[in-house]
Amino acid sequence: MRPGPVGQTARVSTVVWIAAVSLAAWLWLLLCQGFFWRTDVRLPARTPPRRWPSVCVVVPARDEAAVLPASLPTLLAQDYPGRAEVFLVDDGSGDGTAELARTLARRHGGLPLTVDSPGEPPAGWTGKLWAVRHGIALARAREPEYLLLTDADIAHAPDSLRELVAAADTGGFDVVSQMARLRVESLWERLVVPAFVYFFAQLYPFRRIGRQGSRTAAAAGGCVLLRSDAAERARIPDAIRHAVIDDVALARTVKGGGGRIWLGLADRVDSVRPYPRLHDLWRMVSRSAYAQLRHQPLLLAGTVLGLALVYLAPPLTLGWGLAVGSAPTAVCGGLAWLVMTGTYLPMLRYHRQPLWLAPLLPFTAFLYLLMTVDSAVQHYRGRGAAWKGRTYARPDAVADEG
Repeated sequence: MRPGPVGQTARVSTVVWIAAVSLAAWLWLLLCQGFFWRTDVRLPARTPPRRWPSVCVVVPARDEAAVLPASLPTLLAQDYPGRAEVFLVDDGSGDGTAELARTLARRHGGLPLTVDSPGEPPAGWTGKLWAVRHGIALARAREPEYLLLTDADIAHAPDSLRELVAAADTGGFDVVSQMARLRVESLWERLVVPAFVYFFAQLYPFRRIGRQGSRTAAAAGGCVLLRSDAAERARIPDAIRHAVIDDVALARTVKGGGGRIWLGLADRVDSVRPYPRLHDLWRMVSRSAYAQLRHQPLLLAGTVLGLALVYLAPPLTLGWGLAVGSAPTAVCGGLAWLVMTGTYLPMLRYHRQPLWLAPLLPFTAFLYLLMTVDSAVQHYRGRGAAWKGRTYARPDAVADEG
């Protein structure tokens, strides 16, 4: 008996199947996942309303003194025809965020600014949502028709608020959200940031989000325009008070209650927060990755296997096929890698990045795989969902304590 050739044939056959399944997965993603890879989903058709509704802008901020000078003045300078004002809610900052906000308002003028603080969040609330709740409560005294929830690191073009309101009014949307264009300057930002938006769009295809009858729901927390009456009906933010991924939870809650939502890429809404080191990006992703998987070990295992099959298998099977002379393996692996690379090109163009980064997506996916595993490890060590000095419990743990 000579088991060597038989065993080698079995191994080659297995690798061929892995390459073929990976290619099939990419063909399905290319054609059947809402054309997630396209970047032409921008603000929908809009016309100026006959009467511009009132808007209150709510900005939760915790230790944001480094980015506030580049973001807050853009909100105060909004060229909005209706009544609008800004509420910045200081979430226990230790770097002088509140006083800096007041200084910037005195220096730049523009829309009225109120700066306040709700104190430490009670059990069961994330700090950001506790700040949002306080800001919405302050805003409701003005009886606004819309609320703009925007992060402290987001810079808006002068017509941003006007365009958001016009889109919501024209389309009858309860939520209009834009995925801010993230900062991409350092080497690690170039490798990781465009992929972050690419993976998000793959999970939540933008075209499906705005489609009536679709169950897909998501928003981008940096820029969310929300009808005030829709927020009251959906009990926002109380209904999602423990959510670490609060933007997706908000969209699901509003859409689940019959509201209409829309999400797309922004043209002139930009994040000014830098992530110069891999460590910074790692923390950004790992703090919420396991929460995205609902803290379920089986979902974690499935995600790791899925990432390996879809993103790592193509280059590995291509190399294997070339090394052992298996043409079917090399062809399937190479085609899968080619499709993957092609779907990533529009996102790189959107972020104004060199296209030679596209074939490196498997390496970036491997980093995300490690970040996801690390997120689970930190969770079970009691350090999961940690951000700016706070660590949040699982939603089911909060419910049990209640």
